[in-house]
Amino acid sequence: MALYTLPDMPYDYGALEPAMSGQILELHHSKHHAAYVKGSNDTLDQLAEARDKGDFTTLVGLEKTLAFNLSGHVLHSIFWNNLSPDGGDRPDGELAAAIDEHFGSFEAFAGQLSAATKGVQGSGWGILAWEPLSQRLIVEQVYDHHGNVGHGSTPILAFDAWEHAYYLQYKNVRPDYVDRLWDLANWADVIKRFDAARAAGNPIIVAP
Repeated sequence: MALYTLPDMPYDYGALEPAMSGQILELHHSKHHAAYVKGSNDTLDQLAEARDKGDFTTLVGLEKTLAFNLSGHVLHSIFWNNLSPDGGDRPDGELAAAIDEHFGSFEAFAGQLSAATKGVQGSGWGILAWEPLSQRLIVEQVYDHHGNVGHGSTPILAFDAWEHAYYLQYKNVRPDYVDRLWDLANWADVIKRFDAARAAGNPIIVAP
């Protein structure tokens, strides 16, 4: 039985136009995201087979394949909900205060996240995450689906910079696509993720 399933979209494929075309969104969700779900399940089956046979000669490749596909599934699942046809503007409340505290201002934060997303070499993501060890927000630059920071942070806002996310509409002009993502940012969803990440406490250091 498959452990992972493709989530339904929280809106119609055409709901984010004109910033993101329905054609791109349908391909992105039904083909690319679906492939990461299938890849995760298939790799788990292969790992189970390796354990049954006691043959771990392919383990290194399988572990990397699982990390790639599962991370792709997780980040896309966040990405769809981070966007909304009613999105844009900026957050308020405690998230807004944390952004001011940890980045200086919303403008400084937005500049850093935009630069991180636009500047990914090849394929990847720009991520706003909660880092529990320091109890602060950080911006991560992700290559492919693997983070460029230490383990433990929780993504709360994900900007997809893979070419399949924008190329049919924006061609090779990634910066234009990233700029439009801010018009779709679903801050209500980001705030929920921010609150949940903070409520989890610090799982890195466990009291004896």
